[in-house]
Amino acid sequence: MKFNTKCVHGSGRPDSTGAISPAIYMSSTFSHPKLGDTTGYQYTRESNPTRDRLEQLIAGLEDGKDALAFSSGMAAVDAVFHLFSPGDHIILGDDLYGGSIRMFTNIYEQNGIEFTYVGTSNLDAVKAAFKPNTKAVYIETPTNPMMEITDIRALCTLAHDRNALVIIDNTFLSPYFQKPLNLGADIVVHSGTKFIGGHHDVISGFTIVNDDELAAKLRLTYKTVGACLSAMDSWLVIRGVKTLALRMEQHQKNAIALAEWLKKQPKVTKVLFPGLPEHPGYEINKAQTTGFGGMLSFEVDSEETAKQILEGIKLIQFAESLGGTESLLTYPVTQTHPDLKPEDAERKGITRRLLRLSVGIEDTEDLIADLEQAFNK
Repeated sequence: MKFNTKCVHGSGRPDSTGAISPAIYMSSTFSHPKLGDTTGYQYTRESNPTRDRLEQLIAGLEDGKDALAFSSGMAAVDAVFHLFSPGDHIILGDDLYGGSIRMFTNIYEQNGIEFTYVGTSNLDAVKAAFKPNTKAVYIETPTNPMMEITDIRALCTLAHDRNALVIIDNTFLSPYFQKPLNLGADIVVHSGTKFIGGHHDVISGFTIVNDDELAAKLRLTYKTVGACLSAMDSWLVIRGVKTLALRMEQHQKNAIALAEWLKKQPKVTKVLFPGLPEHPGYEINKAQTTGFGGMLSFEVDSEETAKQILEGIKLIQFAESLGGTESLLTYPVTQTHPDLKPEDAERKGITRRLLRLSVGIEDTEDLIADLEQAFNK
């Protein structure tokens, strides 16, 4: 099946009832036919028929062997980091979602994992960061919120030559536009809350792998810690995925138009969007993806202008999160990245003049009109 068909049919055929929409198995436990025999299900923390359908769907979309559905994107990241032990060293991209940084700093660093932050678009810097105890490289591409691009193929070659895993957060582009496993990555993670779910109504996360040993280790953590996605939420994500391809095309169409419009605004000093030919990662992104996505960031001339826009928008919502049908404008310095040290935020450009826009699927003209009236207040 091609991608659009996978989105609709990839969770499996109808069951014996013929129901087109899969059943929601709201059962915590499952009975045994006889001693030593099971139906394939025992306890929902380990597996559930509805969640199994979703995991089959997501694995297929990412061209992976196995996918695990978690209760949040952060739970998915947490499960991956259970693969490592005190004394291990991990190279991290230096422009990551603030919640990931908070987890690494306040939990895993305290438990003996060593981290080095590197701008992974600079492969020489990545190479220099390797140590004898380096076990993995963890990145986003595009990054959040500065939209930097990393050459995934080259990074994987570099890391695998040094026996290190490559873990990629693919939330911003979704498997519709980017498939890191096909480019050499070992583990892909998603906040399924975002583009995969796509409707701002369910929190979820995923890990996807192509290696049986990694899959077994992740599933051991999964059933032991228990941060698995509920049956109801699994059904909601299955429903959301059915329109993933259609939504991603409209997200991208709107993002390209808004990026071009923002470039022309006198109060905008910088537009960060990998779909602009002048973006430094434009060619690399084109070589490893089939599109640019629906996320962009832009910098304005002052904190006062940023506040004016945030308080002036009407159609676009001033809210955290991203990837849903509604457009959201976010203030990274106070919403997604408040835990960064001020000097680190300033160095990365996460200032009080930076805004991040998750472009929804509304009509392009309405989004531009909303921004225009907010700029002109």
